[in-house]
Amino acid sequence: MKKQVSMVLAAAMTMSMVAAVPAAAEDITVFNSKMEIQTQMEETLQGDYSSTSGDKVTVYYSSDTVAAEMSKVYGSGSPYTVAMVDAKDIYSLAVEYGVDLSDQEWVANTTQAISVDGKVLGFPVCVEARGLIYNKTAIEDITGEEFVPENYKTLDAFKELLETLKEGGMDAPVAIMKEDWSLAAHYLAMFYEEREDVDAYIDALYAGEADVAGDARFNSLMDTFDVLKENNYAKDAPNAAVREDSEMFLADGDVAFMFGGNWDWAVMAEFDPEGEYGIMPVPQNDADEYYTLVGGGSKYFYVDNSENTTDAQREAGKALLNWFVFDEAGQDFLVNTCALVPAFSNIELEVADPLGQSVKAFADADMLTPSFNYMPDDHYAKLGQSMQSYLANEIDRAGLAQAVVDYWKSTTPVEH
Repeated sequence: MKKQVSMVLAAAMTMSMVAAVPAAAEDITVFNSKMEIQTQMEETLQGDYSSTSGDKVTVYYSSDTVAAEMSKVYGSGSPYTVAMVDAKDIYSLAVEYGVDLSDQEWVANTTQAISVDGKVLGFPVCVEARGLIYNKTAIEDITGEEFVPENYKTLDAFKELLETLKEGGMDAPVAIMKEDWSLAAHYLAMFYEEREDVDAYIDALYAGEADVAGDARFNSLMDTFDVLKENNYAKDAPNAAVREDSEMFLADGDVAFMFGGNWDWAVMAEFDPEGEYGIMPVPQNDADEYYTLVGGGSKYFYVDNSENTTDAQREAGKALLNWFVFDEAGQDFLVNTCALVPAFSNIELEVADPLGQSVKAFADADMLTPSFNYMPDDHYAKLGQSMQSYLANEIDRAGLAQAVVDYWKSTTPVEH
């Protein structure tokens, strides 16, 4: 009897020891396509998260387009476990390579996830929006009165404000980033997005049937762009402007306005983290119809489902996504460390930065014009070059309109 009891106890102890052994740690890779948060991703995911989760995470960034980077890693048979891509890449890549995430708890906490054929494939990283960033303090120091963005909805009113700022000693009240993605993917794209049926207009562009030069939205936005470039601090050499310098001048109050989005806070905060800033819609004379920021869900994670990723790695990838949504440290990472506006209703942390607060206020008021996320991959490079030429007065508006027409007639539609 004693021998039998001893054997039972020994077996029980063995089973207990087996149950106590933690799951084997996994090595997983994460692709980040948001340059602004690469340092934060590296420090937190490769540091604290790897230590607490037991999974070794390595974060990568590439200056290539997302499509080019994904093509490279799949071609070499070494895809990322979790990849941050653009919305259109979910349709072109995750349909084939993405894990169905429909059973994940976070799905019920967001309206921004991307589903294809009944499968949830895209995890929304954040909500982003673009418009005219302003330095409230710099404006008020000159005008002597509270800056109320709603008072400058129209281009006419905005032009008067710029003249007041110049008369008050601000030589050039505007900074324009010369980067192709800012000019083409963010500014020029608004003339597609600010219309009732975006897909129909894009189809007309593909067919060569759209009159861009005579388009009201195109001309309205380019009227505003002309005012911005006339008041640009780098007017004499606009394509030599350095992004960090522009954001520093805005933070320092040397300029009052810069077209951009809430992602710019990651850089601006390095210069003046306590300043009063916000984002307002781009002024247009028909502002009553288009007094919105342009934005929505921005960047999406998907988990690789190819034969080059193991089931255990996939589970580790899912765990990382859940950490962002449900763990206090993950929520803090998104909202405070990365200064992102979360896309999940259960995250109640107050958005810390002023640009994110502006975006959240417009989103809460249902005043976001949805981004069109299905541009061809070379859109911002090719039309960004045309916008740079227009910024430097090397081509006129008719030339820019023709460049837009020629581009869309020669490219291939993006399925979505």
